[in-house]
Amino acid sequence: MNNRLIDHTLLKAFATSNDIKTLCAEAKEFHFKSVCVNPTYVSLVHSLLAGTDVEICTVIGFPLGASTTATKVYETKDAIKAGATEIDMVINIGKAKDHDFAYIEEEIKAVVKAAQGKLVKVIIETCYLTDEEKIAVCEAATRAKANFVKTSTGFGSGGAVASDVALMKAHIGKNMGVKASGGIRSKADLEQMLKAGATRIGASSGKDLV
Repeated sequence: MNNRLIDHTLLKAFATSNDIKTLCAEAKEFHFKSVCVNPTYVSLVHSLLAGTDVEICTVIGFPLGASTTATKVYETKDAIKAGATEIDMVINIGKAKDHDFAYIEEEIKAVVKAAQGKLVKVIIETCYLTDEEKIAVCEAATRAKANFVKTSTGFGSGGAVASDVALMKAHIGKNMGVKASGGIRSKADLEQMLKAGATRIGASSGKDLV
């Protein structure tokens, strides 16, 4: 398996500095694509991963997506200043349920602009959306020039489902990727997501997967 597919993730509220140090050590050992941490730990991760090929991913508007656009923009700029190289933003899920996809598109555009060329992944939290809503959000993310769409925060009522990955893959730009995350704990889970079209895997169990 290609370890560079994995974002080695620790987003628990009770994660300590020592936990983050372990996460980074494992990411270096196994050459994962990135570590994904909450914004408060970006500067620590930046110092720990200096000189390595591991990207520094953080989450914006996490996990509910209900922050204002201005807040998400500030979070993004602050994270990049601290050393983040990839941004995983949560959409405003309520706006998706309202079918206000213009709002979602504009918000993603604002975060993409704030990211200053850094990779932006758009978390659509599939467990709360109908297929029609998932498609509309993927199309909005494509128009807003995001780099990826991502299934889940891992904190919702459900995680990654292969059928969602395939649906998302079918409704994004040809140069965009799909990140599957949430509940991927076995080799079979991982292979199922890759077969469905995932090009990145978010997992807290990255070490066990490899």
